[in-house]
Amino acid sequence: MKKYDFGFYLTRFLTTYLPSQRGIKANTQLSYRDTFSLLLIYCKEQESIQPDKVKLQLLDRELINRFLNWLEETRNCKPATRNQRLAAIHSFFRFLIIECPEKIEQCQQILSIPMKKVEQPLIKYLSLEGTKALLEQPDVMSLSGRRDSVLLTLMYDTGCRVQELVDLRVCDITLADTVTVKVTGKGDKSRIVPVMAPTGQLIRQYIAENHLDTALYRNHPLFTNRSGKKMTRAGITYILQKYAEQAYLSGHEDVDPKLTPHCLRHSKAMHLLQSGINLIYIRDLLGHSDVSTTEVYARADEKMKREALENAYQSPSDGEMPSWQEDNDLLNWLKNFGK
Repeated sequence: MKKYDFGFYLTRFLTTYLPSQRGIKANTQLSYRDTFSLLLIYCKEQESIQPDKVKLQLLDRELINRFLNWLEETRNCKPATRNQRLAAIHSFFRFLIIECPEKIEQCQQILSIPMKKVEQPLIKYLSLEGTKALLEQPDVMSLSGRRDSVLLTLMYDTGCRVQELVDLRVCDITLADTVTVKVTGKGDKSRIVPVMAPTGQLIRQYIAENHLDTALYRNHPLFTNRSGKKMTRAGITYILQKYAEQAYLSGHEDVDPKLTPHCLRHSKAMHLLQSGINLIYIRDLLGHSDVSTTEVYARADEKMKREALENAYQSPSDGEMPSWQEDNDLLNWLKNFGK
């Protein structure tokens, strides 16, 4: 056993276990790294242990609890942030059980540290009218406006996360009778998401206009910036908020100028739920690993609790706003989903 074994196992955890064995994405790896950076800062400032002198045997349940309290009391972190740091620590000690079975008791004690209960914030989402107003903002007479129109419509219609939209490639689009999108989400898990017929037509036009329908561009990013490079999360957020502000200034006060991509994802989920689409379908379309995650939308929709909704879901992809129930290709696709 190495004298200062913590550094040895932490390095293996961050550089080998997370990316290679767990397939954890870069952003999550950085979050885990930041957690242990804070832990080392805490050990130095509060426990008088230099970072290069930290050993596994020192990281007992009591020290980890003191670290978590320090995050909340000294660094003013919210319980949700505290839970995020604890999740990273839990992951490390699960890894350690396999690497050092002789430390299983110490690991189990730390794994038994509970998460704090966090009050769930209200889910923010747009109304159908607000969503339609947002999607009408891009100037489709310009090339960039047409790109933005497809980008926003696709982001809404698939309910994908912003990083999932960033990672889309041309080969992820299948131009069949019902256009589908292969979305790769957390843990590199992929799912197939169908889009409404008007959205599919927009995608066809976009791919044809930008000459992306050749083998040369199969692995090319679906959306690029002015430099021809893959768009970033910040770039997509900027585009979304630019049009959200335009919608707000044009009189649609329910559209928040600081609208986030995740709010658009929430909007899609709520609109599907209000239209009577089964929670299981919504779970699969959004890429949730458990239906309990999707159920938060049912709990949040007070309007649905008060009355039986009879109106069919309408997609704000164009002025006619067709309903799911009238899109036979899409309904047939959903009926065969997962078979």
